[in-house]
Amino acid sequence: MSTTPDLYCVMGNPIAHSRSPWIHARFAELTGQQLHYERRLVALDGFAQALRDFAAAGGRGCNITVPFKLQAADLADTRSARVQLAGAANTLVFANGQIHADNTDGLGLVADIERNAGVALAGRDLLLVGAGGAAAGALAPLIERQPRRIAVVNRTSARAQALVASHTALAVLHKTELLALDIQAPEADFDVIINATASSLAGGAVPVPASVLRAGSLAYDMMYGPAAQGFLDWATQHGAQARDGLGMLVEQAAEAFQLWRGQRPPAAQVLQELRAAIAK
Repeated sequence: MSTTPDLYCVMGNPIAHSRSPWIHARFAELTGQQLHYERRLVALDGFAQALRDFAAAGGRGCNITVPFKLQAADLADTRSARVQLAGAANTLVFANGQIHADNTDGLGLVADIERNAGVALAGRDLLLVGAGGAAAGALAPLIERQPRRIAVVNRTSARAQALVASHTALAVLHKTELLALDIQAPEADFDVIINATASSLAGGAVPVPASVLRAGSLAYDMMYGPAAQGFLDWATQHGAQARDGLGMLVEQAAEAFQLWRGQRPPAAQVLQELRAAIAK
């Protein structure tokens, strides 16, 4: 007797570029789970209704991408400690008529940088570019790796300062210097530069000067594919090690899959397969 697969999705705007359906289908195949995962394009003013519609359709969980991560945290009934600190959510669990919010972005970012790129963060100087939902989700897991310093820059400096203020206690606990700097003149260079803005997705210019790079710095864009290419080209031209966010995407998806299904999928294998498929 056949059963209807559990329903999951990714919501965002834009969303057509998302590789999440392929990733979760592969996770399900490799772990023997029965699920259906789809893209859902959400109107910019329609996120709350989209959640209600998804719940009514029997949805079990969804990933949230730009620009709805802050709203996802606000609209949830319960929130993980990561969401409470970040004020942003990228993973929702639907159960018993309620929505639980979590944030796996930072966990995925750290796993990709340390495990897949082989760059240890402890004792390093980090620059986090952006102060929106993506940056907010990443900051606490980055602090927990005990880098020497994390500087946050943002086009609107007040948002960078607010993000730093909300994470100061955690930074003190982990003996990490945490500060907000001027995005146009950070007056420092860094071991790792993480672009958490939507500038790549919008085809905009790199939001920070090349002076933030050291020889051999890791320049990491949370976007992937064509959206990240401008940032990656900029990093390579200035002697940095460039990396896109495809590994972060797979690693954060693995964290979400484990939340939903109680089983850890083989993220490294799926990342390798996805890069090979994209390269064809």
